Amino acid sequence: MPDRTSGVRSDLRVKALQLLTRRDHSRAELRAKLAAEAESAEQLDAVLDVLQAERLLSDHRYASQRVAARAGRYGNARLAQELRQHGVGDEDIAAALPEGGDETERCRSVWRRKFATLPQSAEERAKQMRFLQYRGFSGDAIRRVLRGADE
Repeated sequence: MPDRTSGVRSDLRVKALQLLTRRDHSRAELRAKLAAEAESAEQLDAVLDVLQAERLLSDHRYASQRVAARAGRYGNARLAQELRQHGVGDEDIAAALPEGGDETERCRSVWRRKFATLPQSAEERAKQMRFLQYRGFSGDAIRRVLRGADE
């Protein structure tokens, strides 16, 4: 059933709004979830364009919220990778990452929760570095934390 105002199927819009009320989605993520419901790609794009025009769908807002929610556990590299996997553009990622705070401080916080003491051997140091690298922290932030700098 087309919506008289925009020519968009209202049931597709309702489904999109139901998903957006639960949490923000990136455009690519929402497109993937609604693909089975749409009759055509053009129809789906029209719904997404209307939602973006109404500011109900925003990759920038999605990226900011995702960074805010996950910055306490992960470094900038991991956060950027996750956002790219969800179809967020590099511009929105670059704008959202600083909102997570200082990466070295976040790295130190994660390190304290997991290890709390500086490594005493090369094996311990390698283990701690691998853990922090897996979490997506930069080499510079890891070196500062393991050197005990800034304390």
